[in-house]
Amino acid sequence: MSAVRTPSERLSASGDVIVRADGISKYFDVSPPWLNRVLEGKPRTILHAVDDVSFEIRRGETLSLVGESGCGKSTVARVLVGLYAPSAGRVEFFGRDLREMNSAAGRGQRQKLQMIFQDPYASLNPRWRIADIIAEPLRAHGLMTDARKITARVDELLGLVRLSPADKVKYPHQFSGGQRQRISIARALATNPEFLVCDEPTSALDVSVQAQVLNLMKDLQRELGLTYLFISHNLAVVHHISDRVGVMYLGRIVEIAPKARLFSAPSHPYTRMLLDAIPDLDMTGRARTPVAGEVPNPLNPPSGCTFHPRCPHADERCRREAPTLKLHRHDGGEAQVACHAVEEGRIG
Repeated sequence: MSAVRTPSERLSASGDVIVRADGISKYFDVSPPWLNRVLEGKPRTILHAVDDVSFEIRRGETLSLVGESGCGKSTVARVLVGLYAPSAGRVEFFGRDLREMNSAAGRGQRQKLQMIFQDPYASLNPRWRIADIIAEPLRAHGLMTDARKITARVDELLGLVRLSPADKVKYPHQFSGGQRQRISIARALATNPEFLVCDEPTSALDVSVQAQVLNLMKDLQRELGLTYLFISHNLAVVHHISDRVGVMYLGRIVEIAPKARLFSAPSHPYTRMLLDAIPDLDMTGRARTPVAGEVPNPLNPPSGCTFHPRCPHADERCRREAPTLKLHRHDGGEAQVACHAVEEGRIG
């Protein structure tokens, strides 16, 4: 059984929505220099990094985006925090267009939106002491000016991320990778944000340290009522931290579903292939289809459904017509899926 909703109907049907992306796209001009184009007769080259992506994130939940490298996950994250302006579409934060937050009137809202970057080695200024790094958002937003209050707030934030207030006089090189990521989290929490964009915050860490940081993030979410957008290519991490999961392929979302639904009964062929790539430690003997082929060149994507060259269920319609996200229901629950084979009932 399936039902079709337009993006606006899907978004308006949601509850307490903090972040709303409505048809966002991001294109990059990667053309050769003008003189080369003139002399060699080459046309302009446009990379469609993100193409017509829509979703919403509700208060207190964690939405994760997964997919192979180059699928557009990190570009979506940067559009959501305003580091990239969308080429098309609209991002709303608490019902206000994100572009309005660049003004003085919108600065109070912007401090509720922060980002944790992937590499803790590169995201911290090596010449600053930890106290200055964590206090930087407080000074930048004009939240505190009294030195004693700033010091007290830095001590409080270090305690929140399970570090000692005595660490504030040290420099980043004096900490391990996991500790540096905790410092990044403390800096992100300085302005009392409500929404955090986490761009693969554990991918540069050892597995045991990953677990510590993830558990810390879950504890902070419960204590502070935080909402996360979590970017990752590690499905085990995604399963641990997510409430809902969106699967991206070549700049588009192909499936969004609650975590339990997606991991137990995936609908899209690409989602199934990603899950089949996870080692079967339980040795269930279930037939598994390995991920075949390579991600196509994003500068020259396939026509129709961009996954069709790698999909065992593709037919002529898949090669000709790009699918759109539609709501599908079955015994495993409901999900939004962009797949002609699912829509037509050729795969369950």
